[in-house]
Amino acid sequence: MSKPKSPDEILQEEFLRERAEVLGRAGTRVLESLNTLRRIEEEIAAAQGRYEELAPVQAVSSPGGGESRTQWVRLRREIDAQVHRYNRVREEAKLRYYYLIVTREALGLRRHHWVEAAYRIPPKKAMPQDG
Repeated sequence: MSKPKSPDEILQEEFLRERAEVLGRAGTRVLESLNTLRRIEEEIAAAQGRYEELAPVQAVSSPGGGESRTQWVRLRREIDAQVHRYNRVREEAKLRYYYLIVTREALGLRRHHWVEAAYRIPPKKAMPQDG
């Protein structure tokens, strides 16, 4: 039979559980932002594919425009909006990553190499150029 835990041991276990929960929540928030970035990136790629399909039609269409011109302009605006959204979410991910590092340091964890590898923040997206 095991010896009953002392109040000190119980308190230590509680502290360790709380530390693990805090770190887990901070990591989850970074991952949520990174997953959102991936989804937005997929949406941008899909919109760019449609945009590029319309580009040859746009190049030969009359200067007045027409339906293809309207679609082309709408897609361009959608891509621009998605790039802005991506960059906003990226800034949020950077902030959440910073909070994770600060939390780790506050808990006495000083080495962050694996954290840097696991939670790599992708580069900012530039606005697409007119083709």
